[in-house]
Amino acid sequence: MAFGRNIGLSEISISEINICLDELFTNIVSYGFKGDLEHKIKFTIKVDANILAVSIEDDGVPFNPLEKKAVELPADVMSAKIGGLGIHITRELMDKICYERKRGKNKLTLNKIIQENRAPSA
Repeated sequence: MAFGRNIGLSEISISEINICLDELFTNIVSYGFKGDLEHKIKFTIKVDANILAVSIEDDGVPFNPLEKKAVELPADVMSAKIGGLGIHITRELMDKICYERKRGKNKLTLNKIIQENRAPSA
């Protein structure tokens, strides 16, 4: 969180990024690997001008989350089913998402625009 504050991310943006990374990491660990072999998941963070780019790279089964159909949102919390919303949440909270499969690895890059923290105008 300190890193996010140092580069000018709002508390809301920091929370949104944390939610997305938690969802994606959980999905990779839960569904991305077959067998009991050791795997690596690599996170890379870059800041360029006013964009924070977080890349997640894994050596799991090929999976492009951008090809997954949009989920139908439940009418209320009681009718919601567990699972299926992580990718939807990530699409909604990030400004841009890119996927590529290279050299046997999935790479998902999330971009978040860094906006200046300004006091609300009166």
